[in-house]
Order: sequence, then structure tokens, then C-alpha cells
Amino acid sequence: MQQTDKKNYEILLERISEVYTKGRNNAAVAVNQYLVETYWNIGQYIVEFEQEGNLRAEYGKELLPKLSKDLSLTLGKGFSLSNLIRMRQFYSTYPIYAELPHKLSWTHWVELLKIDNDLERSFYLNQSINESWSTTELIRQKKTSLFLRLAASKDKEGVLELSKKGLKVQKPADIIREPYILDFLQIPEPYHFNESELEHLLITNLQQFLLELGKGFAFVGRQYRITLGNRHHYIDLVFYHRILKCFVLIDLKRDEAGYEDVGQMNMYLGYFENEENTEGDNPPIGIVLAKEKDELLVQYAMHNISSQLFVSKYQLYLPEKQLLEDKLTEILQKNNELNN
Repeated sequence: MQQTDKKNYEILLERISEVYTKGRNNAAVAVNQYLVETYWNIGQYIVEFEQEGNLRAEYGKELLPKLSKDLSLTLGKGFSLSNLIRMRQFYSTYPIYAELPHKLSWTHWVELLKIDNDLERSFYLNQSINESWSTTELIRQKKTSLFLRLAASKDKEGVLELSKKGLKVQKPADIIREPYILDFLQIPEPYHFNESELEHLLITNLQQFLLELGKGFAFVGRQYRITLGNRHHYIDLVFYHRILKCFVLIDLKRDEAGYEDVGQMNMYLGYFENEENTEGDNPPIGIVLAKEKDELLVQYAMHNISSQLFVSKYQLYLPEKQLLEDKLTEILQKNNELNN
């Protein structure tokens, strides 16, 4: 095969591969949308059948088990009792199909329907779309109580906005979480590690760490060296945020964050803004990520310091959901009291 023919053949091969991949992906999306609509319709049939009183009350509780058995015999897999319960719940929760977003799979909907709180479910629905979460990613974010962690720092209006639209990244504070959950590192407590080991584990589990950080983060480097006055300094982790168009610097602390850590990060921010930023870059964001922090000390340490600098905590285990739920209830009740 001559060089020209080989090149043309490679172009042909690439075009066929591209169109096939695109077609396969589109087909998968179409099949998924059809499956979701089908399950919604099945849920509608079940609810309407029940509402029309087609079964005496004493037999009503046997409807779904009987349907599961008969449909499985007739049509095969997909009609387990739990699945039929979710189909009925799907229609009951979202009775107007035209209002449903068509970007989520049935497995997404199953996970969403497990959430009782309407505000929380709405958040995860919108965030799944905003950040194109897979079902696995959705499960992890639910498990780490992302909504409750974000809501805990807001007032009632902020909570409602978060629920209706998901998290919209528009300013530096929008990318900060309190606390960050690093359970995927699987470090047992009591823990014994230094900051270098923590950094290594985060890099080893970079994909999961990026998911915890949120949408828009791109990894730049670790132990990023900067030189001032002939002295080298090393920033633990450096990212670039595609949405905010700025560098994000993270300094890891094994124990409590001190005032000196705030000063050091402020120096890093000044260096990056003057030496590393290029045209179009916004001022960098700095995060001191520590196991503990003294709120009052941090408040004074950050007096008149850049609003681009944050001190946040991390946890090596899942947060206690009940405490976060109680905090959310307190926020909503407090706001109601102020308005009455």
C-alpha cells in the first residue's frame, strides 16, 4: 500500500470509527430514554389500576407481587418486586412526564427515588445533570451527604436555590466544601500518616478526589516549586479551574491549621497572580485543607487577607447524616421564625 493510499485509508478508518462511536452512543441514549418512559408508563398503569378500585382492598397488597411473578414469566428480567415498586413511585412522584429531564438513566432515577426529602432529591437530580454524574458518582455524593454539607452554610433562600438549580459555580466560595470527605482513601482511625503520605494517597486516588472537589477542576501538579529570594517553596497540589478560569492551590495539613499556614498560602497566591497567571486568568484561589481548624483563630488570621483564601476541614470518614439533617432543619425553622 502506497503512502498516499495508507494515509487515505487511515482517514477512512478514523471516520468510520467516529461515526460508529457517535451512533452507538446516540443509540444508547435513545434506548435509555425509551426505557425510562416505558417504566413511567408502567407506573402510571399500576397507579390508575389501583385508584380505579379494580382489586378489593384485601387483595391490593398482593397486586405487585403477582404482577412481578406474571410479568417475569412473560417478559423476563426487569420486573422484580422492587423494580415495580420504584416504577409506581416514579409515576407518583413525577406524574407529568413532559416535565422530566431526559438526560438520566433508570438507574439514576432509582437512586433519586430512594431520597425522601424533596429538597435533597431535587438537588441531586439537578447536580447529576449539571455535572454529568454516572450512577456510581451519584451514589457516592449521596453517601457523603453533599447536599447537606453545602446547605449547612446557607440561609433558607440559599438552600432553596441550591435545591432548585443545583450548585452553580460562579464565584470562588462556590467551590468550597465543609468538610471535604476523603473516605475513599480508606485510612483507618486512629490514623498515623504525614502530609506527604496524604498527598500521595490523594494523587493515587485522583479521580475520586476530583469528584469530591467538584466540577471544573483540572490537575496541574504536585509539590509545585516556586522560588522567592533564592529559596524554594513547594505547594502541595495545584489545579486549574476551567469555569472560574483560575489556579487553585491546596496546602495539606495533617492536624490543625495555624495562622502561619494562612500567611504562607497568602504568599503563594501573591506569587501565582504575579508570576504564573497569563492573560485571561483570574486571581488564584487558595485552600488550606486541614484535619482541624479553630474558627476564631482562622477569622483573625484572615483579617484583611484575600477573599480568595479559604481554610477548610477534611474528614477521613463519612459525616453523621443525622447531625447534618438537624442543621438543615434548624436553618429552615430559624428563617421561618424571622419571617413570622
